Amino acid sequence: MDHIWYWFAYSFLGYCLEKLFAAATRSSHRLRRCFVFLPLCPVYGFAMVTILLLGAEKLPGAWEQILLGMLAATAIEYAVHWGYERLFQVQFWDYSSTKCDVNGRICLPFSICWGILSMLAVRYVQPVLEGYAALLPEWAAALAVFLVTLDGILTARVLLTTHDIDALTPRTLLRSKRRRTA
Repeated sequence: MDHIWYWFAYSFLGYCLEKLFAAATRSSHRLRRCFVFLPLCPVYGFAMVTILLLGAEKLPGAWEQILLGMLAATAIEYAVHWGYERLFQVQFWDYSSTKCDVNGRICLPFSICWGILSMLAVRYVQPVLEGYAALLPEWAAALAVFLVTLDGILTARVLLTTHDIDALTPRTLLRSKRRRTA
């Protein structure tokens, strides 16, 4: 049950990090949304849960944790990007203008960032999250999973009809519903 909370926490922290990065780089995609309603970026949640399941906490040194984080998170990032392209014909990110990229899906500079961030998360964020996750009741996890599933369905609907990540807003969802009933 705790891994559900870790996924939510790291997905939310990733969302916050994406918002900061978008503001700092003056990105054209400043919204940096991954869902219609929930402030979550699932690639961060999947990456960190994978890193934790692979035993990053048990590794003796920072370099080992960085290397594991680089490899695991980059693999997850590639898979998630591929999935978004195949299922929804969208790209949430494109590294093709970055040096050392692979199909625009991953690149060495961000893989290094993944490694450093994952080591910092394992050493400093995870011990705090473990304490909080232990306090949360099981029914809350079921409710959280229900809400993310519902928002995931709504998000898939928007992406399948628009193929546009900037359309991930409640307004777009309401407009498509109005067009259907008119």
